[in-house]
Amino acid sequence: MHYRKAEIQDAEGLAHVHVHSWRTTYSGIVSGEYLQSLSIAERKNKWIGILSGPHHTYVCEREDGKIVGFVSFGKERTGDYEGELYALYLLKEHQGKGIGEELFGIATSGLRNLGFTTMWIWVLKENPSKHFYYKYKSELIKEKILTIGNELHREEGLLLKFK
Repeated sequence: MHYRKAEIQDAEGLAHVHVHSWRTTYSGIVSGEYLQSLSIAERKNKWIGILSGPHHTYVCEREDGKIVGFVSFGKERTGDYEGELYALYLLKEHQGKGIGEELFGIATSGLRNLGFTTMWIWVLKENPSKHFYYKYKSELIKEKILTIGNELHREEGLLLKFK
């Protein structure tokens, strides 16, 4: 596996991982109708916009160049905290192999390099992979209600302090 900063030509690969990881991770949590409505083309356009400006998005790709995961991070969006993990997604078949830990390490190192001492993380309360963030000693700070499709879901706000 190879890790590198994402480039604009990675937008479709990022969109593919984003959509397919949502469909597998949130199956049985978020409505199937909503998950099937997710569009790789729409997500690709969003990624083109993100990658066209300054960004902190990194991909993990196989030897053949196929993107299997990514992480995106930066300044926390509300201004209440320092850094934020915007997204960390992996294709299901590549989970449990240490790739998520590598991507998470890229995010923590990147945020430290930006001068931040903390990372804010939002994770769906029902996400079966949320334990991943807790093993880094993230502290549950607050919860909020999030609308996905026509359904309400709880999201946990976690704060990770860098050592």
